Amino acid sequence: MRLPLAWRLAGRELRGGLAGFRLFFFCLALGVGLIAAVGTISAAVQLGLARDARALLGGDVELRLLYDPATPAELATFAEAGRVSALATMRVMAVKADRSQRLLVELKSVDQAYPLFGQMMLTPDEPLQPALARQNGAWGAVADGEVLERLGLKLGDVVKVGAATYQIRAVVAREPDRGADAFLLGPRFMVATASLADTGLVEPGSLIYRLYRIAYAPGLDAKAWLAALGQRFPDAGWRIRELSDAAPGVKRFVSQTTMFLTLVGLSALLVGGVGVGNAVAAYLDGRKETIAILKCLGAPASSIFTLYLSLILLLALGGIALGLAIGAAAPFIAAEPLASAFGLDLPAGLYPQPLAVAAGFGFLVALGFSLPALMRARDLPPGQLFRDMLERRRLRRRLLDWLLLAVVVALLMALTLVTSVDQRLAAWFVVASLATIAVFRLLALGIRTGAGCLARRSRGSLRRALADLAGPGAPTGSVLLSLGIGLTVLVAVASIQGNLRRELADTMPAQAPSFYFIDIQPAQAAAFDAIARSEPGLADLDRVPMLRGRITRMKDVPVEKLAPPKHDGWVLQGDRGVTWSALPPRGATLVAGSWWPADYKGPPLVSLDAEVADAFGLRLGDDITVNVLGREITGRIANLRRIDWETLAINFIMVFSPGILEGAPQTDIATLRVPADRELDLQRRVTDRFPNVSAIHVREALASVMRIVDAMGAAVASLAGIALVAGVAVLAGAVIADRRRRIYDAVVLKVLGATRADVLAGLALEYGILGFATAAIALLLGSLSAYGFVSWEMEQPFALLPSVVLATAVAGAVIAAVIGLAGTWRALGQKAAPLLRNE
Repeated sequence: MRLPLAWRLAGRELRGGLAGFRLFFFCLALGVGLIAAVGTISAAVQLGLARDARALLGGDVELRLLYDPATPAELATFAEAGRVSALATMRVMAVKADRSQRLLVELKSVDQAYPLFGQMMLTPDEPLQPALARQNGAWGAVADGEVLERLGLKLGDVVKVGAATYQIRAVVAREPDRGADAFLLGPRFMVATASLADTGLVEPGSLIYRLYRIAYAPGLDAKAWLAALGQRFPDAGWRIRELSDAAPGVKRFVSQTTMFLTLVGLSALLVGGVGVGNAVAAYLDGRKETIAILKCLGAPASSIFTLYLSLILLLALGGIALGLAIGAAAPFIAAEPLASAFGLDLPAGLYPQPLAVAAGFGFLVALGFSLPALMRARDLPPGQLFRDMLERRRLRRRLLDWLLLAVVVALLMALTLVTSVDQRLAAWFVVASLATIAVFRLLALGIRTGAGCLARRSRGSLRRALADLAGPGAPTGSVLLSLGIGLTVLVAVASIQGNLRRELADTMPAQAPSFYFIDIQPAQAAAFDAIARSEPGLADLDRVPMLRGRITRMKDVPVEKLAPPKHDGWVLQGDRGVTWSALPPRGATLVAGSWWPADYKGPPLVSLDAEVADAFGLRLGDDITVNVLGREITGRIANLRRIDWETLAINFIMVFSPGILEGAPQTDIATLRVPADRELDLQRRVTDRFPNVSAIHVREALASVMRIVDAMGAAVASLAGIALVAGVAVLAGAVIADRRRRIYDAVVLKVLGATRADVLAGLALEYGILGFATAAIALLLGSLSAYGFVSWEMEQPFALLPSVVLATAVAGAVIAAVIGLAGTWRALGQKAAPLLRNE
């Protein structure tokens, strides 16, 4: 039988109907569609980031200074490069005119040139500059809708920011450079730069970021200009961001989300692979007479293999095509939500590379999970094909068969690793997938063996259930693997989310302060303390001076030449808070070295966080250099501290010895704890007395984080549920494929005197045992996965959650029992006579 003939026969088989391949199509389309959708959306976002980089960054380059504005000489140099836009950002309190409500907002002052790129969109639609201009004695402002909602305002109402009064004239519908902000504690409140002086908030040491964005003049050599800028102002202390780093927060989010969702898609596709294998096995089981006849007529085994492999590949192309259509449509569907979330125009279109990757995964999964059934049909002798339903004969796999299966598995692993943005995580996924499949296969073997032994010692319905689990053709392995992977993923996701909630809800709030008060001027410190101490129930008042600086060197090595550890790169990103103290901070635990004397007057010494020191290989006596207000300050590490960040108390990774930072412009930061019913009163008293002081309400901040965790958990659980949906579909397919044997068994039992209730009890026991066994292993594997992620990736304590354990066990048993009974219900009502006459 030559290949063209095999394809012709495959076409005739297709004309016979595809009723047995609905599950095949569903599993392939689901897995391929999810992987393709994730890949195409990620590609569209990456293209959008590259295309809109100037709008997201706000210019061709951004130079950021902390505290003080650029000097006239620096501004003149900026202007030589092209058009310049100067902005400032700071956290301030917006207070309703009647002082009944106040809200922490992210203030952003913009000049006439803003935005250099992109378009600011307001509701109602009007130009930005007139909306911010001074009219009838009041400055204008535009704000996020959340400001109006939480302060109970409407357009045209006024709010106080410091000493200035602003009239809210529009709502921000879209801010072109919103993606450039990594983290916002409050909603946006945008004003004109000219109005900033009226607020009275610009004081020495006030935490203000000055941003200078430049649109390069045509023909400018950007690299040469930046190099010359660094040589001309070597101590400026600014942080430079270029187009390649336009929206780092969005990039990290997209990269991590893409990686995780791709792994979820692969999980669903692996579960679907079990369904593919079941569908192929069931189809070939229904065609065993045809295969036997072909073999009796002299058809070689290789021709049989080629015929049905051709058929499977044709069907796989259909399922893959359906999945690719879903993936190709994803960017068009996601364009509007992503635009509103990140201010990013998603270039909807076709993205061949991720579609090709998804097709590759689908093809390899379809091939890999179909081969065992095809090999069995090829190798069984004609006579055995007629008896195979009642007596499953074990066949020895050929060496070439093992090699073929190994090649397919190796290609799947290679494709997973090559296309992953995090090879380490992908490698762990590959290892975990192989281990999970092996564990469930071993469990299936153990259940069959144990059930066979126990069946001989049991009676009644339990004996029949155990005999069915151990009998030939039982779907034990398919049920365990398909349902088990889905439950494992859900257990892992639920455990991770539960541990995050526990850490936030149970541990932190019990120890957390009520407020962080920032930007307290030194002259206000005594009065602030007096107000705080007059509050009933005050506890844990702590106030320290603070400056912010950027680490520039470690052991005399520029940070640009360092390769920071994966979880500790934040130390070198942006500005870090620094303080100084003659005495150890409250609750400090020294793990190495000793604190300097209270009257120490020597060269700068540093107390460093022990975890940071370990991550970067720093030891006692090493130097660390920080740029503060454009001045390089180098301190020698005198001791290492263990910091408990979970308390949310004031902690700094670097504490300097006195004698060098005190003369710099500075502000204080304070924390305290008061009863919940006194929090708003204290906030009102402090911010009314000191308009420049901003109050960060810790309870609200934690609630916001909790909402994010819950939303992400719900989204991830929904996506992980896709793997369970695939598993349930596979389970249903396995039950349906086994229906013929169930009908035969039910008829025989009825002839022997069994009632419908007896048959029903046996089936319920059989699938209940499978469900509980699957849930038990899923709990173990899912909890181990969650433990590894929480303990190693997030470096947080892990706790086993009983509610997750119970819910999963019950879900596994119920799903297996319900689908098992529903799929075999027809067997309970089957009449004996027609079947016996046919037999």
